Amino acid sequence: MEDAKASSSRGVRRQVLALSAGASHSVALLSGDLVCSWGRGEDGQLGHGDAEERHFPTIVSALDDCEISSVTCGADHTTALSNSTKTVYSWGWGDFGRLGHGNSSDLFIPQPIKALKGLEVKQIACGDSHCLAITTDGEVLGWGRNQNGQLGLGHTEDVLTPHKLTAFEGVAVKMLAAGAEHTTAVTENGKLYGWGWGRYGNLGLGDREDRLVPDQVAAVAGELMKMVACGWRHTICVAESGNMYTFGWSKYGQLGHGDFADHLIPHQVQALKSKKIQAITGGWRHTFALDSDGRLYGWGWNKFGQVGCGNTEDQSSPQLVKGLQDQVVTVVQCGWRHTLAMTDRGNVYSWGRGTSGQLGHGDTVDRSTPKRIEILSSDGFACEQIESSGSSNCTTSNWISPAERYAVVPDETLGPLARRLHQTTNFEGEELEVPTASDDSSGDANVPDTDTKRMRTTL
Repeated sequence: MEDAKASSSRGVRRQVLALSAGASHSVALLSGDLVCSWGRGEDGQLGHGDAEERHFPTIVSALDDCEISSVTCGADHTTALSNSTKTVYSWGWGDFGRLGHGNSSDLFIPQPIKALKGLEVKQIACGDSHCLAITTDGEVLGWGRNQNGQLGLGHTEDVLTPHKLTAFEGVAVKMLAAGAEHTTAVTENGKLYGWGWGRYGNLGLGDREDRLVPDQVAAVAGELMKMVACGWRHTICVAESGNMYTFGWSKYGQLGHGDFADHLIPHQVQALKSKKIQAITGGWRHTFALDSDGRLYGWGWNKFGQVGCGNTEDQSSPQLVKGLQDQVVTVVQCGWRHTLAMTDRGNVYSWGRGTSGQLGHGDTVDRSTPKRIEILSSDGFACEQIESSGSSNCTTSNWISPAERYAVVPDETLGPLARRLHQTTNFEGEELEVPTASDDSSGDANVPDTDTKRMRTTL
């Protein structure tokens, strides 16, 4: 049966319908309700039943019959929504309950979230270690890590299963976005809310304080907000007018204001003032915007070429992405250090960090300009050559408990933030930025001193 499924997904031309990207992995939804993933798989985030990397897109065969309609990546975990069956699946790194299954185990095969079964979910938002969902009835639910109140529940306890945000009772929430430790929302009447970790002004509330429940951002004169996105510790929003605003952390120019200064309230990106922005996305320290003409702009941290301007220098103002100037881009998604985009011709491109194969080209090379993913693109193989993982179906779980997956070791050599970063992702030799006493972020109160450094053990 597994061989039959694998062969049935090959030789059939398909289109990519949606893209999502995590810290070091990528996911695509294909026509025919198929899901494929590639990149880093150490935490099970690819859903193939193992911890192996995939350097080419590979069908998640566990979801073959699950009628998936959307996919969303967290840093090291993934979710998939089936509208027709009213089911949300999750898999990957399970710490702090971010998978919503009532435990902290890693999961290498997609598993339905029981607490969401039967609910008509219209959107899932995933941050580093927390998730939220909006139902068609306007209910907002959150689960996962909550050390800074990013779930909006009024406390700082982690939550292992979806819990309702009572703060939004009677408020029609249009969309959600999640950063590393903060969350934002836009309501149907154009109001913007922020909550969670606010040290860099990333909540847009005019200060650097955390919020345990959603707090309304002061209105920008004459503007109603229609969409919002979060980077790691910065926020991007777009008004009904098409004007774009950013706020929060800007050490690498990720706010796009031509400088490296943090902003505590929404500031319009002047370089794009003449453009009507139709899509936005935030990476770890970089940002992208897509205008109504299908032109794509990137800025911010560019160490691995993730901004797509042909070099590796940080950019503090929007840059037109090279190689796509004559194409109409329709979709853009930021991973932490890589970027994905799709054009109106159905061609998919990737660039930036490639060390785990997250660019999907069959290698581990970084790229500073977009390269077409041939296996996915309509002008390439149109998904005909995609292999299947051959893993078991979506009713079968593959749980790995924290005790089985990690060894707890002394952490004398790492400060709190460095320990947090170590837990969050593999930094592949990159510099860990531990704040000094003179930093606004000194002390990083969001990270308990009791956090432990954990090292991977073999499966």
